Amino acid sequence: MLNETHAPDLTSWVPSANRPDCDFPLQNLPHGVFRRRGTREAFRGGVAIGDQVLDMAMAHATGIFEGEAARAAHHAGAPALNDLMALGTTSWRALRLALSRALREDGGDAKALRPCLVPQTDVEHTVPSRIGDYTDFYTSIDHARNVMRIVRPDEPISANFQWMPIAYHGRASSIGVSGQSYRRPMGQAMPPGATAPVHGPCARLDYELELGIFVGPGNRQGEPVALADAERHLFGVCLLNDWSARDIQFWELVPLGPFLGKNFCTTISPWIVTMEALAPFRHAWNRAADEPQPLAYLESADNRAQGAIDIRLEAWLDTGKSRAGHAGPTRLSHTSFRHQYWTPAQMLTHHTMGGCNLQSGDLLGSGTISGPGPGEAGAMIELTLAGRKPLVLANGEERGFLQDGDAVTLRGWCEAPGRARIGFGECRGTVLPALAR
Repeated sequence: MLNETHAPDLTSWVPSANRPDCDFPLQNLPHGVFRRRGTREAFRGGVAIGDQVLDMAMAHATGIFEGEAARAAHHAGAPALNDLMALGTTSWRALRLALSRALREDGGDAKALRPCLVPQTDVEHTVPSRIGDYTDFYTSIDHARNVMRIVRPDEPISANFQWMPIAYHGRASSIGVSGQSYRRPMGQAMPPGATAPVHGPCARLDYELELGIFVGPGNRQGEPVALADAERHLFGVCLLNDWSARDIQFWELVPLGPFLGKNFCTTISPWIVTMEALAPFRHAWNRAADEPQPLAYLESADNRAQGAIDIRLEAWLDTGKSRAGHAGPTRLSHTSFRHQYWTPAQMLTHHTMGGCNLQSGDLLGSGTISGPGPGEAGAMIELTLAGRKPLVLANGEERGFLQDGDAVTLRGWCEAPGRARIGFGECRGTVLPALAR
């Protein structure tokens, strides 16, 4: 899967892309949809390079792209990236190679493309595809075990967790892009010791540190995707915060699963890092010998060899008080996607196994990503033992769950010896007070 676009010594004629701490060097080239902030311009597709956005509609119009790369560049400049995602790996790779060569310091197309650059500080983003369906998985065994120890200490994780990637269908209409603010949800909850539920604002609001995985080419209804083919149906990855109203969620959870506790807001980062960009950071996926091994349709040598991806992840919290006092945010947790119990390919294969037809631009959530060590939990319910052991923030404030005015920022990146570091940008959302009853 590695090729010349992954070479760690590549540099760009965009100077900011060559900084060692840059999220978007030449080896990354993620896709998003943007317009200049404060304007009524049409949204269009762009590619991040350094601290700039390459306007792909303008770049395609220069005529520098040829063949399959030109076809992909046309769709990469659209107001939504569904058609680009539908093209498949041959087109994606052709465009990535053409962009890499055009943006290189030596032999690039600076004269043609420099007018197509827009500073990232001057843009606003929207959700990068028309998301027909959103499926949120539950695939971290460390998260599952942590939560069960807290809410049902006498019960183990459900038996099916170790046999298949569990998921539910979320609400695509409430997915927003980083920078959004949302109101604390209202709903029913059953207070401890009560005999009847109460209706009101969520009292136990939480974040969930996840990744979002965008579907590339879809599949026909009734025609499952085999695990050997699943990677060809994965376009790329973004950061995802699937906010959770824990008190509402646990009251409504049985028998049909999440509803109001999860459907009020999901926040994603604006940039989609392609699967090809992640190739240098693939690792072997292992299942302990004393645990259930995957059934045949979820098993393959390739998935074992390189199904895991080492994406480093962090969650940060800043409050209204910390912003006013310039105290800075507090890091809540850090972990890696490498620990996940099921891989993206297994998620997609299982999703289609019953005959479900995925569509280009659909979104899969990885589920909360928690690691095995201290400080690697991906949600406050784990970090605070459901509020019983509040976190102490950098400015001395305490948090058991999120309060109004709190802002959560997720960050992610990949790094490895001998490889260029690539990043995901950030995924940020702020909690507003609930509407008056």
